[in-house]
Amino acid sequence: MSSLLLLTNALQPSTEVLPALGLLLHNVRVAPAEGPALVDTPGADVILIDGRRDLPQVRSLCQLLRSTGPGCPLILVVTEGGLAAVTADWGIDDVLLDTAGPAEVEARLRLAMGRQHIGGDDSPMEIRNGDLSVDEATYSAKLKGRVLDLTFKEFELLKYLAQHPGRVFTRAQLLQEVWGYDYFGGTRTVDVHVRRLRAKLGPEHESLIGTVRNVGYRFVTPEKADRAADEAKGKAKPKAGRADGTGGTGGTGGAGGTGGANRGEADEADESVAGPAGAARTEVAAEA
Repeated sequence: MSSLLLLTNALQPSTEVLPALGLLLHNVRVAPAEGPALVDTPGADVILIDGRRDLPQVRSLCQLLRSTGPGCPLILVVTEGGLAAVTADWGIDDVLLDTAGPAEVEARLRLAMGRQHIGGDDSPMEIRNGDLSVDEATYSAKLKGRVLDLTFKEFELLKYLAQHPGRVFTRAQLLQEVWGYDYFGGTRTVDVHVRRLRAKLGPEHESLIGTVRNVGYRFVTPEKADRAADEAKGKAKPKAGRADGTGGTGGTGGAGGTGGANRGEADEADESVAGPAGAARTEVAAEA
């Protein structure tokens, strides 16, 4: 027999939220579906979350529970229509329909607790890419050991991009994955958060978030980002070679012209000196 904790705001017994529980021999305790209410709540083998209505609030509660590390599996109880809204970013371990029978509920509880036991030593994943590290456990990101002062959504956006390096996401995809299906703002929100993220990464590392024109954004691996930064610096340098070449040509031409003039004057001087001597030699030859 397992200890189950059912989080619900419904004024109904647990058997109304999930009728199959009434046919199983588990110890079920009920608590309000609110974060503060969990502080004084004893631990449980499995936490069941009533998600039959008010899905946006339930999604936030699931993410809060996952971020605080409850130490046990989270199973969401939803209606058949609610299944369409559930995604991986909810942070739950499994989903149950409120109409599920006793055999299915028992099997899912057993499997969830078994997976928890096998992977009980696993710690929250830390994403590392070059000098950037993103820690899901502490909701912090560091760049070269420096903690980045990020808002929750900026952290979630950076984490999601870093989890899929090189993959291009459209603004609509990022809006759905990071902000959720219930967010009604425009895709301009993504551009604003990307601009803020780049500013906090700094000029040296802002190229970690690359723009794919007319498509969206992607996380660029540090090696490629450094190469792109070097190429950008190379293009920004002034091209002094052309000016030097022109100056050199002019200088050479000028020197050549001066040299030619000097040689011309020397030739004229030679002719003026050799002229009388040549005439004298001619006169001597004639007299002989």
